[in-house]
Amino acid sequence: MYEQAAGLAALGALYPPALLIAAVYLGSARPRRMTALYLAGAIAMTVVSAVVILVVLRAGSLSLPAHRTPRYGLRLGLGVLALLGAGYLTMRYRRRRERAPAAAKKPGVVSRMTARPRPLTAVAAGLLVFAPGAGFVAAVQVVATARAGVAATAGALVLIVVIDLVLVWLPLAIHLIAPDRTNRTLKAVNDWLSSYGGVLLIGAVAATGVILVLDGALGLA
Repeated sequence: MYEQAAGLAALGALYPPALLIAAVYLGSARPRRMTALYLAGAIAMTVVSAVVILVVLRAGSLSLPAHRTPRYGLRLGLGVLALLGAGYLTMRYRRRRERAPAAAKKPGVVSRMTARPRPLTAVAAGLLVFAPGAGFVAAVQVVATARAGVAATAGALVLIVVIDLVLVWLPLAIHLIAPDRTNRTLKAVNDWLSSYGGVLLIGAVAATGVILVLDGALGLA
């Protein structure tokens, strides 16, 4: 249970915008406070989402052997949604690459929220960016459908949340130890993500989709 849930959570955690936003806040006038508020919003979203998903799935008794078909059907459905999402992201990425360099690019919601870092917008950014994706839902589903006790279930959910938020809490923790070096490293990483972050995101979403489709199909077979 732990290994499968951790693997799916790790795939879901590969979300470059989460790191880009963390870098913006760590480079602001109040880096630790703003990043901590961003992390607080992210924690609130992931914890509430994990508990809600767990309760809903266990209310449907998907952990019972008799419900094997709907359990794997859900994983297959999540995989299909992830593949569709990867296809959509690919089309968006191609359109942006084909757009003329001089064309004005309208900033997204998160970009507008981080343009002028403020406490409330930092929390809101954490809530928005860490809305549950297919990888996160699949990771929680692994826990929800396992016949595990309360302690084991709680420990698995904590593990999923910690992994899902690694691109926020890890830079913050390193910044507390070596702020100047962290800022320089994040700048270099962000420069690389500006060029290849889209490809990385598409690859992570597609990989999640393929894994879930194969897992669901094999389970149904």
